[in-house]
Amino acid sequence: MSLVIENEVDVKFDFDYEKLIMDVVNYALDYIKCPYESEVNVTLTNNEEIHKINKEFREIDRPTDVLSFPMIQYETPGDFDIVESCEDLYFNPDSGEMILGDIIISTDKVFSQAEEYGHSPKRELAFLVAHSMLHLFGFDHIDDEERKDMEKRQNEILDALGIYR
Repeated sequence: MSLVIENEVDVKFDFDYEKLIMDVVNYALDYIKCPYESEVNVTLTNNEEIHKINKEFREIDRPTDVLSFPMIQYETPGDFDIVESCEDLYFNPDSGEMILGDIIISTDKVFSQAEEYGHSPKRELAFLVAHSMLHLFGFDHIDDEERKDMEKRQNEILDALGIYR
């Protein structure tokens, strides 16, 4: 698995954020039973930069906590059958790894939401990574049923890693 973490901000966490991100990404891959070695890119930024990206790509003129840019257009969430028929689209020709996509997280939101929800920044960062990984697997939360399914999956991932509210 290739995981590239780019930290664009000068934020000091009181925990090893890179290890946390790696643990959540790896567990999410195992949880969903991803059959391929995969590539994921995670960028940590601030509210100003994520606001620009949110406006450009989603036409939403405000900062958000996390953005997910999946590379795979799943027919069914978590079903990797589609990648086999389009290997040239979904695999990095240099590494042979499946390109899952990109995750962009606002560290400003990590700290403010941790305070708002009454838990640690470590838990908030882990939650945002788990949430985004599910998006990279094709899951969404547009309707109530999808939202409940994603919440259940997020909690299972975090609980398995011993990361609680």
